[in-house]
Amino acid sequence: MRLNHLNLTVADVNEARKFLEKYFQLHTRASRGESFAVLSDEDGFVLTLMKSNAVNYPKTFHIGFVQENEEQVNLINQRLRDDGFEVGSPKRAHGWTFYVNAPGGFTIEVLCPAEKKDNSYL
Repeated sequence: MRLNHLNLTVADVNEARKFLEKYFQLHTRASRGESFAVLSDEDGFVLTLMKSNAVNYPKTFHIGFVQENEEQVNLINQRLRDDGFEVGSPKRAHGWTFYVNAPGGFTIEVLCPAEKKDNSYL
């Protein structure tokens, strides 16, 4: 069994949707104005975004996008910086990683795991 669907409540559905499309290759499959969007990737993962006026995730909550190599992490980091997002440089932790606060009120981790064994790092 694998996780294939996640719903996030966000403050701005359209801005979050555009961000995820631009930097993480998700594609919008359906939307209802500013209140709801369905996105997916090439592997069949479905991410839904629902509008909420009170987005309040725990401090450590985040979603992650695992990359094939450190160069991909660096490339995404630089693209975000070039577009004006405040992101720290990637660091060596449980892999080569950095975090970014996404439009809509949630955090994303971009990561190349230290040891890749069937796409896991724990």
